[in-house]
Amino acid sequence: MTEKSVCVYCGSRAGAMPAYTEDARAMGWEIARQGWRLVYGAGDIGLMGEVARAAQSANGDTFGVIPRHLVDREVGKTDLTRYIVTETMHERKKVMIMNADAVVVLPGGAGSLDELFEALTWRQLGLHDKPIIVLNTGGFWEPLRALIDHVIDQEFADQSLAGFLTWADDPTTAMAALRDALS
Repeated sequence: MTEKSVCVYCGSRAGAMPAYTEDARAMGWEIARQGWRLVYGAGDIGLMGEVARAAQSANGDTFGVIPRHLVDREVGKTDLTRYIVTETMHERKKVMIMNADAVVVLPGGAGSLDELFEALTWRQLGLHDKPIIVLNTGGFWEPLRALIDHVIDQEFADQSLAGFLTWADDPTTAMAALRDALS
């Protein structure tokens, strides 16, 4: 059986609620415990660092991708199994999704939204068929869910757009969705 890879998009900050950090750690740990490779943005700060350190603590395979201009800002985590420095953000996103079998989105800011929307758009256009799991810690992504529904209600997208996202309220539910999708 080939190793599966899970791309995690998340914040380079910890956010306002301790639950964000707890869920990031749980996801990193569980991804590694499943024997899956973690693919992420190679930062050593915020939720990114938490996910990676948790995966490493469970002896997981870690694959980090960071653009050159963010190496200092996001504190590039060079002790990963694989550490790749790209020239641009676009190249980073492409390398990350092309090296993953599934995507999980944790709480984050504009960068996480950018990554999510690129993966979602590529899925809508048929450029990939990878599952996209949204970890909705403490209801963080409820405004996004409402926005997706609004876009569909206003006929700027088909109902199928909503079907490309699987919503999970906690890491246990997210991991169950990943296991189902990757089996």
